Amino acid sequence: MDWRTKLLQSAPATPAGFESLVAATHRASTVVFPSMDEVREGWRQSEVGYVYGIYGTPTSDELATRIAALEGARHTFLVPSGQSAIALVDLTFCKPGDHVLVPGSAYGPNVEAAETLLGRYGVEAELYNPMIGAGIASLIRENTTLIWCESPGSITMEVQDIPAIVAAAHARNVVVAIDNTYASGVLFDAFAHGVDVSVQALTKYIGGHSDILLGSVSVATQDAYERIGDMRRTLGLSVSPDECSLALRGLQTLAVRMDRIEASTLEIAEWFTSRDEVNVVLHPALPSCVGHEFWKRDFTGSAGIFSVLFDPRFTTGQVNAFVDRLKLFRIGWSWGGVNSLVMAYPTLTRIDEKYHGRIVRFSVGLEDVADLIEDISHSLASMK
Repeated sequence: MDWRTKLLQSAPATPAGFESLVAATHRASTVVFPSMDEVREGWRQSEVGYVYGIYGTPTSDELATRIAALEGARHTFLVPSGQSAIALVDLTFCKPGDHVLVPGSAYGPNVEAAETLLGRYGVEAELYNPMIGAGIASLIRENTTLIWCESPGSITMEVQDIPAIVAAAHARNVVVAIDNTYASGVLFDAFAHGVDVSVQALTKYIGGHSDILLGSVSVATQDAYERIGDMRRTLGLSVSPDECSLALRGLQTLAVRMDRIEASTLEIAEWFTSRDEVNVVLHPALPSCVGHEFWKRDFTGSAGIFSVLFDPRFTTGQVNAFVDRLKLFRIGWSWGGVNSLVMAYPTLTRIDEKYHGRIVRFSVGLEDVADLIEDISHSLASMK
């Protein structure tokens, strides 16, 4: 053969006797078949084998299998981000003329997707009070097909009564999905509490280092498996094996990171309770957080996100300046990494409550807790 042909005809070698502690990173768009008799089609790779790179490689399958095992799921699908996970669920379970319920405390883009993406196709989205519990039965209509939960809620941290919502939904054959990113699929067992679909932004704690974008959709039933899988194929949602390899690495240290982050966050949140600049500390493990009793009942631990509501005597400008003065807490939208982050929300509103200009969310990382408290103390001192 000509040398040009030889460059392309060398098959990847799998050395015998080589064993590593790290999952290999397999990159592929094309999957080749030994013969025409063995050509196959379909997204169900666990049943038919590898078909095409868009459905996954051994690297992404390894990550999906581990996430499913952590969550106790029938199957886990990987998608490019947490938001794409939300959109996939919306488009799977809603069609024109349907009605979807979303908690007012949900992640902002989740609400936007329900109101704009689904609204464009004739689906009516209704926001509900996250603390409604069994009362959600009064909001379920004949055309309600999906109920979203997020517990704790985004920014305002309300912990929902998920079992009560699930019971009301399933009595009317309505699917319940939860954004379970806060719990990383381990602090809250969504499927043991009856949820049908659990989504995560693997970008957060499982990735753990603020360097990937990845999401997961885990399902409890065969029906959800078939419906989600078909829609994922139609939308062409695929993930990078390199991102998956980083998430697999993140899984190895998830337990130790979560333990350290939980302890540090609780110490800082409890320290805030003694500060007269703050009206209330919104941390699920503290009695001051709405739904604390449900956290005690349903969760096995807490994560690194909490919020504080400043006293009304402080203006939006003063609160923003407090955030600007922080040195160790960097200003950023995401969370769940090893670096501490902070964000103020000057225009945030919630059902029946207004937090305009006074709420600040903290994401605690792995820095020394005394240094973090000193950073906050210095900035608070300047508010006076």
